[in-house]
Amino acid sequence: MTAFAPDSLVLNRKLPLWYQVSQSLRASILGRAPDASLRLPTEEQLAAHYGVSVLTMRQALKELEEEGLISRHRRRGTFIEPGARRSTPRRLLGSIDAIVAQQSGERTTVLGHGAEPVPGELAEYFPDVTEVVAYRRLRRDGESGEPSNWAENAVLPELAAAIDPADLERWPMTKVLRDVVGVRISRITDTVEARLADPETASLLQVPLLSPILHYTGVTYDREGRVVDVARIRYRGDRFSFTVTVEAQ
Repeated sequence: MTAFAPDSLVLNRKLPLWYQVSQSLRASILGRAPDASLRLPTEEQLAAHYGVSVLTMRQALKELEEEGLISRHRRRGTFIEPGARRSTPRRLLGSIDAIVAQQSGERTTVLGHGAEPVPGELAEYFPDVTEVVAYRRLRRDGESGEPSNWAENAVLPELAAAIDPADLERWPMTKVLRDVVGVRISRITDTVEARLADPETASLLQVPLLSPILHYTGVTYDREGRVVDVARIRYRGDRFSFTVTVEAQ
């Protein structure tokens, strides 16, 4: 049996150190050799390996323990759980059909919907509208049941009148707008950025408060150039990857 050896890590001082260490150690655990030891090095050895304090290392290990990847035993040490497995990441691909398909395999719960004033941060997208209909949904992994992301959609009221909320538990908003409501979608612009989990996001996604998440904003335009929907989705950092395919002309 070979010894367990964690990967190296170049720390980014703009993100919490414990989070970076936990993500790196998670990748090492899930990508370990089949015959590698299940016993982890000591807290002190891991802290020295990553160049962080023992306190930071302890916080990173606590995160992995809460996820069920490791177990810690007084006087015996810290061990990898034999059943630890890699979760399937979310992929956001570069076509409308791929965006529709990306939510397959997820279980969606509609948390609520209703009319509300246009949020200030969305005013640029709805310059001639005072009110939108907001939909809030929580998505879970189809196999594990773990929360992977939660979404808020702001939709034009005249389109929302034709939306059955039950459809949003089966299909993503893009499909409902295109295939049920009949919107002729021309394009969707995507923005992805790192943010820190606010209390609501931390609670819904079951992650620590202020831990890094990926925040996606998708703006959907119809053939007349009108914004019909703005989606804001908060993804768990360990459940998401962003893929773009560029083809030669």
